[in-house]
Amino acid sequence: MENLLSSEEWLTRIGDAVRTLRLSSNLGQIELAGRAGVSRTAVQNLESGHGTLSTLVRLVRALGREDGLQSLANQPTINPLHLVHHAQPRQRA
Repeated sequence: MENLLSSEEWLTRIGDAVRTLRLSSNLGQIELAGRAGVSRTAVQNLESGHGTLSTLVRLVRALGREDGLQSLANQPTINPLHLVHHAQPRQRA
């Protein structure tokens, strides 16, 4: 069985990931907040697992990591081969 995380655990992991990205980009919370157009408190809240989706999107954009958001927003495509009904196997010749 899969190890399912609670919502709070996901928020903490996401906050930690944003903090790691920020630090690897050598940015302080104030500088990232300025680039993203949010307050330092908003950055602090997100990094501690209490932010909003809007703040997350703004920070990810400011960090130049929209590729992660794009993977969540991709629209599934329909494979035409899945629409073809498979014929029943012949019972007699």
